[in-house]
Amino acid sequence: MMSKFAGFLALYLLFGCSTDKLNDISVSESSLANKEVVLDNVIACAASNENDDLVSVFLYPRPGATNIRYYETTDTRLDKNDFDNYTLVDFPLVDVFNGYLKKFEVPANKEKWAIVSFDEAGLTHVSNPIRLKQETKPTEYLPQNVSINASSNMPIFSWTDGTYDDTVIYFQVVSDQLGNLISGTYTIEKNFQFYKLDNVVLNITKSTPENLNRNQPYKFTMLAVSEDNWVNLFTEVDFTIE
Repeated sequence: MMSKFAGFLALYLLFGCSTDKLNDISVSESSLANKEVVLDNVIACAASNENDDLVSVFLYPRPGATNIRYYETTDTRLDKNDFDNYTLVDFPLVDVFNGYLKKFEVPANKEKWAIVSFDEAGLTHVSNPIRLKQETKPTEYLPQNVSINASSNMPIFSWTDGTYDDTVIYFQVVSDQLGNLISGTYTIEKNFQFYKLDNVVLNITKSTPENLNRNQPYKFTMLAVSEDNWVNLFTEVDFTIE
């Protein structure tokens, strides 16, 4: 990072997910040949699933994004910054929050590096390398680590880390009972108040959301993400405005 916090934040504001750069790229025919590539310009991260032997590779497809693809190396010993080490793999693309986000569900057979890409405005945009760590650091699912003060229609969410201490950014989603994303924000701090942006470092909410309604069920989802884009902690908690 460029001074740790400053560099990491700068890359997130450029729609990256870590500070690693893909420098001196040698592009092969099997990956991203003959395309003008925009580096560090796709938000993506990955988590091991709680109830099956799959890894979910999440991404935010900006409006207009097409041709979303997933690439992976054979293992983690290969140079993550060399596109020649990545192979295009055709996994189904699954909607998250009714399509606001997407994910690939990847067999958790081996730890490796992964990259996702999409086309936008005639260019191919790629994520930073994602380190799949389902064996060495399986994602923790700890809803009890989240506290919610829902005494007003601007609830306050706070949380604590789990076992792992290398989280560098937190992604929060407030969604409705139908699973529609209401707000999607990133903070460095372990708290967020709906819908105040004072401590938000990246906001993927497309428009200012309406106030939350009393006696209506909502869900709060939080992902704690490490610098190499692995989700250390994944929590989901239902709540209702009091």
